Amino acid sequence: MAKITYIEHDGTEHALEVKPGLTVMEGAVKNNVPGIDADCGGACACATCHVYVDEAWLSKTGDKSAMEESMLDFAENVEPNSRLSCQIKVSDALDGLVVRLPESQH
Repeated sequence: MAKITYIEHDGTEHALEVKPGLTVMEGAVKNNVPGIDADCGGACACATCHVYVDEAWLSKTGDKSAMEESMLDFAENVEPNSRLSCQIKVSDALDGLVVRLPESQH
């Protein structure tokens, strides 16, 4: 299990154990983390699972695909460390990952 910390826009932290093979989005949804809407269910067809990956973890979460880059165009307040959490696959290497949630997904 990988420990992932989800930090809501207001600073509320959710430190969760997420099973390798799931996505960061699935870990949030299964644990009812507020702020991850996941309207498309993880199909990379919306931007409602937008997160900001902590700078220290960017290189470990992989590169954005062209599809992910395209979907991020629909997100608000996109930053260089913006990712769609449905596109980040959890592995033991992500133990300790920190992601921050935007103020709104819409």
